[in-house]
Amino acid sequence: MALGARLEIRQGQSLVITPQLQQAIKLLQLSNLELDAFVDAELEKNPLLARDEREEISQPERAAEEALVSDRFDEAPGGAAEADLDARHDDLYADAAPGDRATGDAGDAAQAATQGSTAGDGGGAVDWSKASRSGSFDTDGEGFEGALTREKTLAEHLEDQTALCGFSPAERAVAFALIGAVDEGGYLRASTDEVADRLGCAVTLVEAVLKRCQGFEPTGVFARDVPECLRLQLQELDRCDPAMEALLGNLELLARRDMAGLKRACGVDEEDLREMIGELRALTPRPGAAFGGEPTTSVIPDVHVREDKLAGWRVELNTDTLPRVLVDQRYHATVSRGARSDQEKVFVADCLASANWLVKSLDQRAKTILKVSSEIVRQQDGFLAFGVEHLRPLNLKTVADAIGMHESTVSRVTSNKYMSTPRGVFELKFFFTSSIASSDGGAAHSAEAVRHKIKTLIDSERGGRDVLSDDRIVEILKETGIDIARRTVAKYREALRIPSSLDRKRAYKQAC
Repeated sequence: MALGARLEIRQGQSLVITPQLQQAIKLLQLSNLELDAFVDAELEKNPLLARDEREEISQPERAAEEALVSDRFDEAPGGAAEADLDARHDDLYADAAPGDRATGDAGDAAQAATQGSTAGDGGGAVDWSKASRSGSFDTDGEGFEGALTREKTLAEHLEDQTALCGFSPAERAVAFALIGAVDEGGYLRASTDEVADRLGCAVTLVEAVLKRCQGFEPTGVFARDVPECLRLQLQELDRCDPAMEALLGNLELLARRDMAGLKRACGVDEEDLREMIGELRALTPRPGAAFGGEPTTSVIPDVHVREDKLAGWRVELNTDTLPRVLVDQRYHATVSRGARSDQEKVFVADCLASANWLVKSLDQRAKTILKVSSEIVRQQDGFLAFGVEHLRPLNLKTVADAIGMHESTVSRVTSNKYMSTPRGVFELKFFFTSSIASSDGGAAHSAEAVRHKIKTLIDSERGGRDVLSDDRIVEILKETGIDIARRTVAKYREALRIPSSLDRKRAYKQAC
């Protein structure tokens, strides 16, 4: 067969993902904090954008705003106003795999926002940036007064002790590197080989400095695991005898409450074993938890749900989390008249188009969040009225079909969004639970409601004789119309961190 070049004309259709469409998709999944940071960045880049800082709003504007940020769950969804961007979202995911549509991962623009793992996550990544701290008064711009009034962190407490140990310059560098590898609980999350390889020194030097650092306060810091942390505290109390060493080496038996196995391993009687266990309970498994860490960020709800005597439940957007952005038309007219070259005119036109699209995207985002939240409230009104036992099974497809959107759009809207209800603040994804079939052919049950029933049954146990096995819990649940397997009960029980029936019996006997 001969090879040759030729020209062909083919006709086809394809969706072009413009930068504006990528921006609209990105805005849907941002939390309110991330959205505020994104808008700040856009305000710096685009001179035609300005924040709307008006405090007083006229009556027509207030009515329009209330129409935007308020909705009732029993009203018919929609209209054509929401169909613009959502239709493009749906087209974008038309050919995506079912798993990608459900999670909203398909069709994402490339995002290079990498997140480093913290030292406390048990992974191999270590924040070595802490190792370069010094004992100066330069506190990253917080001021001398702020350094005196704020709570001291664990790293700063360890650095203060390092300055008093009389380390040589080499040992001091090793000490600071070890401090940088300590997590908030006080555990060392880097091996001595890693520290030695990074600093280019001998492992023996790192081990020698580590041994001295393990004498710092609070006792137990720089431990590499829980037994070592407890051992350091017992050594300070002069209670680390062979029997206690054997107990530290068999903590898994203690977790299972296997007292017979512990007595054999430690070579002690029951009374001595109880005293040893009491001494362990008096220790601190996380010695660094008493010190200040990174400031916690409070959750700000995106949606408020309030009871309405006339219509059941009223859903309102939290306007405090919605950035108010305006296009400065007056400044645009001034700049347009002053633009002379084609490059300047193109720049002004691009800024105006970008500003208009951002305002439209923010408005569309608010409407979509309100639309999805209203449908969730309509579906889960039983939970709001009667509690978690009345939580209904719900998935993304049910909500998407009800409001005429794509599953991926609903998935993005419910990510990192919170709803304030009379029963507390919940993430929107909390209301999406799997279903468990009914044994009597009735409506299915929510997995979250079944977990709550299992916990209630176990909490109602009145001692060692009334301990419910997983099989007995299955029988009780089937009597109430819940068809569930024993392995599912065991999985839910373990997720609730509830011991097995055998371990609970041992715990009741020990308590007696």
